[in-house]
Amino acid sequence: MQFGFSYVGLIFLVMLMVPNLIWTKHQPKDYEKYVKNENKLLLALERIGEVLVSALALVFADFNWRPWTAWSWWLIAAFGLMLLYELFWLRYFRSEKTMRDFYSSLLGIPVAGATLPVLAFLLLAIYGKNPILGAAVVVLGVGHIGIHWMHKKEAELQCGQSAR
Repeated sequence: MQFGFSYVGLIFLVMLMVPNLIWTKHQPKDYEKYVKNENKLLLALERIGEVLVSALALVFADFNWRPWTAWSWWLIAAFGLMLLYELFWLRYFRSEKTMRDFYSSLLGIPVAGATLPVLAFLLLAIYGKNPILGAAVVVLGVGHIGIHWMHKKEAELQCGQSAR
């Protein structure tokens, strides 16, 4: 593992943050009522993971492009997942912006808005042969995907009750 600035990490973080900043003005209807029920342990894991992944993605040069090897496929796959993440957001921003839209699947990937970036950063850690980022991604994934999965289930219950 080599310390140094990662422009690839910066690109991934920009791809992650820009849609999230736009989302703050286009949250799903009734989103706030789900936030107040979040599991505190999952929320702590999510926050710790966000800080660690963001910092680690920037401070290791291991994630930058290197001459082509078989390991390069890990970076290509990670970037592909980030492109799918952008596609998820385009679809969401064009939708009615309901909880169902926000927690939808993409190409069979459940809660795609939470799952895709976590998987992308995990593949980035594999590409960089960086177990520190890998461990941080696991912490983030447990918290972030866990929270979104719980919101999705709660929203499904609400929809089921209102349909009766």
